Amino acid sequence: MFKITSFIIIAFTLLITLKLCCPKNEDSFIPSNPSYSTVLIQSKAINSIAIKDNVLIEKYFEYLDSIVFKYDSLTPYKLTEHLLVRSNPWIIDTLQNTDYYRMKTKDSFVYNQKKMIALPRGNLIIIPDSIRANELLNKFQNTTIDINIPEFKLRIHEDSILLYKFPIRVGRNEKKYLEMSGRIQDLKTKTGEGIIFKHVRNPRYANPVNNHEYFVTKRDDGKVTKLPQIPFIETEINGLCYGQLIHPTTNPKSLEKAYSNGCIGTKEADAWVIYYYTPIGTKIRIRYDLNAFNIKGDSIVLKDIYKKFK
Repeated sequence: MFKITSFIIIAFTLLITLKLCCPKNEDSFIPSNPSYSTVLIQSKAINSIAIKDNVLIEKYFEYLDSIVFKYDSLTPYKLTEHLLVRSNPWIIDTLQNTDYYRMKTKDSFVYNQKKMIALPRGNLIIIPDSIRANELLNKFQNTTIDINIPEFKLRIHEDSILLYKFPIRVGRNEKKYLEMSGRIQDLKTKTGEGIIFKHVRNPRYANPVNNHEYFVTKRDDGKVTKLPQIPFIETEINGLCYGQLIHPTTNPKSLEKAYSNGCIGTKEADAWVIYYYTPIGTKIRIRYDLNAFNIKGDSIVLKDIYKKFK
């Protein structure tokens, strides 16, 4: 009897001790490792942000910058716009769907793209944890942009995996005086290897021939609209900045042609994808290769648009 009573007393004492020492739930648990506990608390505190009001494209970058500024000091890594958006792929999808020609297929005429909704009210923006951030940083490190001029194609690779293939337009095979540079320029798109050097999120639209700025554009369907706000991407090739940009064209009929003043033109929707897959420092290669493959996988020889191999 004494042994049984002693056992009950000991068991009761242990139960009381466990209740006093152990947490009531996991939220009250603070690990002994200070750095880990900081990450845990941050993860619970800023896991996601609810969008309270519709954010228009004209305020989109300002809104993202405010999030990055506010939460960068709370994350155990350097938070950037590219990390934020790549952790929320729905944002890229939404931006792609502001493309004038996509909206046209839905019988919707868009005069001013800047007034369209980039971030709808009620959606959530996830702040990536350190694991996801490191995954994305590794992806950025292993991403390359490959452009083949006579093929009129821009490819995005991650290691050896092809992620995207987009139609482009390239520079014309001619020389012309450009007021913007103040000299006669060879308009052919230049080849070589380099990096993404700069992003221009609110670009100035100007005719390089006379350097006149313009604010509206005539679309392929003959209608006039305001110019969209879509980032331009500046390249550095062979250690030099030629002013050779990757940017959207408002006239996709000019794609798959030698049409520009040297820049690489893309669809509006494609430009958003390229922008978010090319943070500063992303590797780029621009080549002139006539040997290619068609959609069936057959080997073909492309047209020598720059007459390099007469």
